[in-house]
Amino acid sequence: MSAVSPTVALVDAGGANFASVRHALERQGARVRLARDADALRGAQHIILPGVGAARPAMALLRERGFDAALRAVEVPLLGICLGMQLLFEHSAEGDVQALGILPGRVEALPASAGVRVPHMGWNSIWPTRPAPLFEGLPAGVAMYFVHGFAAAHDEACIARCVHGRPFAAAVQRDQVFGVQFHPERSGAAGARVLANFLRVAPP
Repeated sequence: MSAVSPTVALVDAGGANFASVRHALERQGARVRLARDADALRGAQHIILPGVGAARPAMALLRERGFDAALRAVEVPLLGICLGMQLLFEHSAEGDVQALGILPGRVEALPASAGVRVPHMGWNSIWPTRPAPLFEGLPAGVAMYFVHGFAAAHDEACIARCVHGRPFAAAVQRDQVFGVQFHPERSGAAGARVLANFLRVAPP
């Protein structure tokens, strides 16, 4: 008897990576439900908040569609991708906006310096800081694809770090809330493994 494919609610927060994340999930066998309002989260076994864009308009859209309160209340595995990860925190310096507050902390601009361009674009290695289900089967130092100018600090929620001028959180986790600053949907086989690992996280 084959396993039942997980139902994933994919939150439409206006991000440019919405379609590519959907296709990457479907390649993993997930049944993807497009969530354009909070009601569409009901019954989902997993929730993904993707995002490419700016924090202030993304948060305005989440509030308009009732996602802000709904995402804070979810009891199933939740994954934020890129801007979606940044919105999990309390505050973003991009637009000086209050974010979802699911995770403690602030998102700040990456500083530019000699030989360090901002935004951070391209492949870079990530280094796990503690064991985590997202990275099962992946080696330390595996390369992922990044496009971002803001980042969260390498603090207690960090499960993998990256360095671009300074260390920052490449991935975070608290209980069943996960975030990745890189784009798994654009990171080849390694990114596909991250998504597959997330889909294996069992709802409570």
